Amino acid sequence: MPLINFGSILNFAEEIETQNRDFYTAAALNPECAECHDLFAQFVRDAKKNIQNVQRTRRENVTEMILEQIRDFTRAPFCESYEGADTMNAQQAIATALQLEDRAVRYYGEAAKKLKAMSEVSRVLKVLGKKHTGRCKKLKELS
Repeated sequence: MPLINFGSILNFAEEIETQNRDFYTAAALNPECAECHDLFAQFVRDAKKNIQNVQRTRRENVTEMILEQIRDFTRAPFCESYEGADTMNAQQAIATALQLEDRAVRYYGEAAKKLKAMSEVSRVLKVLGKKHTGRCKKLKELS
């Protein structure tokens, strides 16, 4: 499905953050991932903040929306879902978390480029991408 405008790009960003939050919630509750509990719990809190940030950005910039369609940007490369965090061992959860974080970094980088005409929104997306890059570094230290 194509991401054709400001709203669809931010809606999908919210969807990515929600999927991440759900994965980290399940992983944090998994006894097999006890050694990563604190990290995953922090990622849950971060995802909640990111969702609020995306929603606020959408609300505050809706009057500045550019009605021109976005071209050549689709959800397909970023549609990855990971189930079963409650049954994974710690190493599997970390590997999956790295994939989720990599997806977010790629998405926010591309989305920021597509919305560069809306500098405030582009900046917010870049900041979100940097946050996910930081998470990748933390996860790589554990793997």
